Amino acid sequence: MPFIEIDGISTHYQVVGDGPPLLMFSPGGFDARISKWSDLGVYKRIKLLDHLPNHFTCILFDRRENGQSGGRVEATTWPDYARQGAGLLDHLGIETAHLLGGCMGCCPVSAFAVAYPQRVRKMVLFWPVGGPNYRISSQNRFAEHADFVQAEGLSGVVTLVRSHDKNFSADPRGGPWGQPIRNSDAFARDYAALTPSDYLATLRRMLANLIDRDTAPGAEPEALMALNIPSLIIPGADNFHATSAARYLQECLSGADYWDVTPDDLTEGNANARLIAFLSDAR
Repeated sequence: MPFIEIDGISTHYQVVGDGPPLLMFSPGGFDARISKWSDLGVYKRIKLLDHLPNHFTCILFDRRENGQSGGRVEATTWPDYARQGAGLLDHLGIETAHLLGGCMGCCPVSAFAVAYPQRVRKMVLFWPVGGPNYRISSQNRFAEHADFVQAEGLSGVVTLVRSHDKNFSADPRGGPWGQPIRNSDAFARDYAALTPSDYLATLRRMLANLIDRDTAPGAEPEALMALNIPSLIIPGADNFHATSAARYLQECLSGADYWDVTPDDLTEGNANARLIAFLSDAR
């Protein structure tokens, strides 16, 4: 699979299938890599990549700081993640595309739609993250990492993340830059040399940028309400994908198609049929 540099960060991507372009923002929280479409929870069960490439040119990528993509220590925002997707479309010579976000991937999809509405044909928000439990758990994760940095230093973070393959969700002590530390000796050296107080300030700003509400993070509601993009919302129903977050997006996105289906009722057959029908409809 190839790599392309976007905004100074290496992006690992894959293009499969044929048809209208479909840019897919991976699920998996802070482990948003291509493989999560095939081996994570509900996505493993419904097998989107066994079906969607028969109808669409599926553009898959590891989100920055995840998988084999690179990263940069900064107070990352949702528009930063959206810019990675836009840069990938630019590299491929694609002006407009459908968007599909899973889980935390819904956040950069909504940010992309606000930043580049003229480039979005339709968008699917599959199990958007959100809700008070999601906010609280995310804030606790960042706090646990900050505590570890204060106790062990940034060199201690490097030693920790290189001792196992757990992501930020599985072991919060390692922080959101654990995978680039594993991928690159140069990144690990530069990371360990950062000033801890400056790093912790960056971490606090990043948390405030990304996890700032008890609904679905991503774009501001006023900006979402101004969009006129056909949207399909498929709700989750657990502590990380609160149904209230999906309903919030329905309220913000005028005319959104809200599929009121329970997680247990989602199957490989009905999920793929619904997505393909929605994205293929000429309206």
